[in-house]
Amino acid sequence: MTKPVTIAIVAGEASGDILGAGLIRALKQRLPHARFVGIGGPDMLAEGFESLFPMERLSVMGLVEVLGRLKELLHIRKTLVEHFCTEKPDVFIGIDAPDFNLPLEQKLHDAGIATVHYVSPSVWAWRQKRVLNIKQSTDHMLTLLPFEARFYEEHAIPVTFVGHPLADKIPLDIDVAGAREALGYDAEDQVVALMPGSRGGEVKRLGPVFLQAARLMLQQQPQLKFVIPCANAQRREQLEQYLADMSDMPVKLLDGQSHQAMAAADAILIASGTATLEAMLHKKPMVVSYRVAWLTYQILRRMVKSEWVSLPNLLAGKALVPEILQGAATPERLAQETLDAMENNARHQDQAEQYMAMHKMLRRNASEQAAEAVVGLVEKQGGRIRAAE
Repeated sequence: MTKPVTIAIVAGEASGDILGAGLIRALKQRLPHARFVGIGGPDMLAEGFESLFPMERLSVMGLVEVLGRLKELLHIRKTLVEHFCTEKPDVFIGIDAPDFNLPLEQKLHDAGIATVHYVSPSVWAWRQKRVLNIKQSTDHMLTLLPFEARFYEEHAIPVTFVGHPLADKIPLDIDVAGAREALGYDAEDQVVALMPGSRGGEVKRLGPVFLQAARLMLQQQPQLKFVIPCANAQRREQLEQYLADMSDMPVKLLDGQSHQAMAAADAILIASGTATLEAMLHKKPMVVSYRVAWLTYQILRRMVKSEWVSLPNLLAGKALVPEILQGAATPERLAQETLDAMENNARHQDQAEQYMAMHKMLRRNASEQAAEAVVGLVEKQGGRIRAAE
């Protein structure tokens, strides 16, 4: 019997898990008997994916923070190289996590395995020389954003701008009333969503600050209500500990349901990352914040060429939403910026129009386009997909 097509995938965090699950579903339409193996999270596992390590072990952010986990990360990567070089998958797809996945792609590419990288690292913003390594290790780049694809075209790297699956998933017009009803809020309630991140380190740095900001907002607007979607059980437990001495806070913790929380909110205080794109697609006023270790920040601020960190600002090419970072991210500043974002109707209307235009630009049936590019790569390189399926 013909060996089934094997597609290896490594996703390193929740956003990559979502992308991976969508890609697997689209690939199944073309390759119904394919096997999917590597590292993934719950969404990918629900699609029949076989994960060789828990995805949580790769979820670490920051240059300094990685050092504490470096030995484990190197062991995982070495194990994957040995496994895939033995198994010889038809294609390897690294989803985001460039510092982990790109060296892995290099090893596999050198071993004759076709490689794809899904989600461009921010080479246009910092460490631009990485594009030379990408050219040597990656057969095809899949980008979520249009300006990323232009960068790779300029460097003669095969690339497909697929758009963003979240832009496909999130409707152009948001059902605010339905989301509020589902979460138990009335139409007249004023709701602020607090979203300090999905990683433990992010929540450790931003969770207490966001909650202190919420308390300050309450002093000015006592009618406010707060909602926090928790990425998983660990993040919920973490936030419950921070709330232990804040029993008077009108805050609701949710298990997941981040899209409902965003849809129901009048404004969002949010950690920089993919979630800012989700907030933009929900057409919501937002304030973006982030904190990393002091040394990480000192290194990054000398290396980053981009003026902005949040996806709404990067897509707009201007300061569309406030970014309050590092030491500037005090409870007082975050509270005032969030209240201003919620109350400035004229600015919100202008933002909403630009959000809608960007939403339509990114709405390209991303998972289908990504799957088409993956299958096309394997067939181009003499793969046996048609024969096997």
